[in-house]
Amino acid sequence: MTSRLTAHRSASLAGTVRAPGDKSMSHRSMILGGMAAGVTEVEGLLEGDDVLATARAVQAFGAKVQRTGEGRWRIEGAGGFETPLSVIDCGNAGTGVRLLMGAAAGYSLTATFDGDGSLRKRPMKRVTAPLAQMGARFGWLAAEDRLPLTLTGGALTGGALKAIDYVQTVASAQVKSAILLAGLNAEGVTSVLEPEKSRDHTERMLRAFGAEVGVEAVGEGWKVTLKGGQPLTGTFVAVPGDPSSAAFPLAAGLIAPGSEVTVEGVMLNPLRTGLFDTWVEMGADLTVANRRQAGGEDVGDVTARFSRLKGVVVPEARAASMIDEYPILAATAAFADGVTVMRGVGEMRVKESDRISLMVEGLRACGVQVEEEPEGFIVTGGPVKGGATVHTAHDHRIAMSHLVLGLAADQPVSVDEPGMIATSFPGFVELMNRLGGRIG
Repeated sequence: MTSRLTAHRSASLAGTVRAPGDKSMSHRSMILGGMAAGVTEVEGLLEGDDVLATARAVQAFGAKVQRTGEGRWRIEGAGGFETPLSVIDCGNAGTGVRLLMGAAAGYSLTATFDGDGSLRKRPMKRVTAPLAQMGARFGWLAAEDRLPLTLTGGALTGGALKAIDYVQTVASAQVKSAILLAGLNAEGVTSVLEPEKSRDHTERMLRAFGAEVGVEAVGEGWKVTLKGGQPLTGTFVAVPGDPSSAAFPLAAGLIAPGSEVTVEGVMLNPLRTGLFDTWVEMGADLTVANRRQAGGEDVGDVTARFSRLKGVVVPEARAASMIDEYPILAATAAFADGVTVMRGVGEMRVKESDRISLMVEGLRACGVQVEEEPEGFIVTGGPVKGGATVHTAHDHRIAMSHLVLGLAADQPVSVDEPGMIATSFPGFVELMNRLGGRIG
């Protein structure tokens, strides 16, 4: 891909496309397949850079991993992980590295984890601290709380891991999942209490691999419990379309006059549809057809038609269900009448980049009125001038959000370092242009 991409104002977009496989489920199917005994067959896997890094890691931990066709993979696990022969390079995959550390913590092994420059800036203690409470050991090789680090599994530090009852202050599916994966090989019953519900793909997929997982509602959140010593058995996983990726062509359909865009096979797990709920509250003409089940998840075909959007106050409690979608929500809010308030999203600052700061910077460069806050930002909609080159800091969602913005802005919008789009949405430019977009 070139060092820069530019989106030009486009005529109405129209057509039907399929979103890439869900990134969260793709990571988990690889990791659980590697931990399980027997063969796991996966279809619809997202073949982006992040998931491919996880596939290489699982192979390094001793599983046999083979691509058998487009989106089709076969993982033959040996019922556990072994010490890898080299450093586990997770590239830009924050989900991959944190879940892999949780999985590896319960085995008799030592492993060094690293990543690219972006991943090295992301905090790791949120995962290593509870894993250390369970008995794993960690050594920081450069800076504390950052990659690279070396993990020594609990089985090498004085016996099996010990189960813990962990209370999260902020809902995080990555932290919860790492603890649960470690809990599979811990003595006793591990529990995670979340103040608000985060995505539950790990719980669902653990059950598909044969584990018993308990879920109990507690206030606005829930308590998830898992008994240690449960074996996993290889299974078949059908990965539905990623709602986070589907958001980009759907957003273009909402803001480009005269457009009608359908994305087929989108996951509709209620813990992943916060963006769609918000768009409907903004007045979006968004409909769902052909609801069905795939991979244990609700899926459907989502259609977005050009709409006159209005600003809203997004409920803070919704943040956990759509934390990755706030950049594209902000881009659509730029075209809405009135003010859109997004608060309680401080987690955006420790993603692949400081997404609050970068969205504020990019939108302002395009002539949009934005107010930045420590834990959020406020977008006032109006005419979007465009005419800027946006700094992305290697962040795929920042890049794609501004390119979608450029499809309806008065002047072209460019982004730098677009190669990182392939981490989550390979073929993004081709798909958008097939609908009638002008990106190149």
